[in-house]
Amino acid sequence: MPYINKMISNKNYSWPVRVYYEDTDAGGVVFYANYLKFFERARTEMLRAMGYEQDQLIADEGIIFVVRAVQVEFLIPARFNEQLQVSARVGQAKKASLIFEQQIKRGDEVLCEGSIRIACVDAKSMRPKAIPEKLLEQIKA
Repeated sequence: MPYINKMISNKNYSWPVRVYYEDTDAGGVVFYANYLKFFERARTEMLRAMGYEQDQLIADEGIIFVVRAVQVEFLIPARFNEQLQVSARVGQAKKASLIFEQQIKRGDEVLCEGSIRIACVDAKSMRPKAIPEKLLEQIKA
């Protein structure tokens, strides 16, 4: 992935996802945009596992995380009712942005992989804002 320069963590968070009928297209495979939703869930659950709820970050820190850029490769289709594992790993952390490396697997088979650049912004002005130091330290640990 071209966004990744330096690996700062070997932690690989994983979240299970079941493919529902609503996730599929007319051909019976997962609609391409839904892979982004699966990635989003894994990133959110990773933050939650670290003790951070996104609504609390808004209330307490006045920040939100927004997607700035996405690069995705669709390798093998997922289908209705399959159990998948969605991983999230921070590949790069800067003062006001993170790059997540993510994969969606069915068993050992990689179906989709992506690099997602997330920006931290002020919830009111939508201008870049530093990630709270405690959170940034946890991410880098």
